[in-house]
Amino acid sequence: MAEQHEHVISIRGLHNRFGKQVVHDGLELEVRRDEILAVVGGSGTGKSVLLRSILGLHGPNEGVIEVLGNRIRHLEPGPHKKWGVLFQGGALLSGLTVQENVELPIALHSDLPIETRRELAVMKIFMVGLDLTAAAKYPNELSGGMRKRASLARALSLEPKILFLDEPTAGLDPLAATEFDELISYLHANLDLTIMMITHDVDTLFNVCDRVAVLVNKGIIVDTLEGIVENPDPWIQQYFGDPRAVRARKAARPKG
Repeated sequence: MAEQHEHVISIRGLHNRFGKQVVHDGLELEVRRDEILAVVGGSGTGKSVLLRSILGLHGPNEGVIEVLGNRIRHLEPGPHKKWGVLFQGGALLSGLTVQENVELPIALHSDLPIETRRELAVMKIFMVGLDLTAAAKYPNELSGGMRKRASLARALSLEPKILFLDEPTAGLDPLAATEFDELISYLHANLDLTIMMITHDVDTLFNVCDRVAVLVNKGIIVDTLEGIVENPDPWIQQYFGDPRAVRARKAARPKG
């Protein structure tokens, strides 16, 4: 039997314009429950605008966006406690320790006792591979990889159903990026998460993602990786024909 809200995100007829520049022209997208969907596209195709529209941070000119069955409207309350967001820069509050950053959403959205909030925050910190030493540090005392993990712990603090990741491996060295990919796969497998990510990292695409959504020609093409690399669109062929993408495809770990 199909679960309710089989598509946890549904976008119909999305139009985003900035003056005379049309970014999205009738874009349609459905994100399936429990999948990892990557969004890729060239500069100016509106990857961040799409994400901000879904989160209610940008008001599209036209279109309907539903997340977990709830209509998303610009800057209105939505199912915010049911999603977590890892922004590209991390967006940690510099005046708070890692533990305080992770604990903050729990304090804002629940009436749990202080000790329980602290225990939950520590659990999330451990979950992303950090320890109590890191928990007591401030963001500027952390490496780039540790900041990403701390931001991820905060994104998971309210036990979301959907996790949005904006360039999760950007700025990481290859080893740290591989470890972060493995962490994302682990969390997806163990936390009943649907994950939607913007990424340019071809290793992430081939090792982590189930489907790819490519922003082209003011619209979107969605398929499995196997299907998308065969798509005749010129930008897709250029992107996935790049030597880095070819190497990543050959080196990809089998899923499952």
